[in-house]
Amino acid sequence: MLGIGEKFPEFKLQACVSREKGKEFQEVSNSNFKGSWAVLFFWPLDFTFVCPTEIAEFNKAHKDFANREAKLFGLSADSHFVHLAWRENHADLKDLHFPMIADYNKTLTQSLGIASKANGAPLRATYIVDPEGVVRWVSVNDLSVGRNVKEVVRTLDALQTDELCPCNWEKGQKTLG
Repeated sequence: MLGIGEKFPEFKLQACVSREKGKEFQEVSNSNFKGSWAVLFFWPLDFTFVCPTEIAEFNKAHKDFANREAKLFGLSADSHFVHLAWRENHADLKDLHFPMIADYNKTLTQSLGIASKANGAPLRATYIVDPEGVVRWVSVNDLSVGRNVKEVVRTLDALQTDELCPCNWEKGQKTLG
């Protein structure tokens, strides 16, 4: 699995970016976050049960990421067409503020080493990538366990201090540096 200090792989994939007719899809690549912090989170498949709870929570925290000048991207192994259909049919996904990237051929999933051995779908992996494209944090959950979006925000805050941060540190508290 790709880890801390390694360059996030180059990719260029289709994404569902809107529900507006004629503006639903766009190609997304590393250039969309070059020079910025990025949070990329993977879920296994669309039209499942745990996934929309996570996607909705990331969407609710969108302003938290934007206030930290971090760009947010969601990814799964479904096509951009399936992403659009899911957004059209799930109330919590209608008004997303980030692209749903389609890793349909699982090339990025495989490059990262996060494919489930059970079914090849991406595990629930979250990457924080710094402005130079280097992985600074990765967290991977089993397929059955949703992640904690508040912890992703807290970790981003800690990384952005570029200081030593003690256990349970939160923005506004003293660092060790």
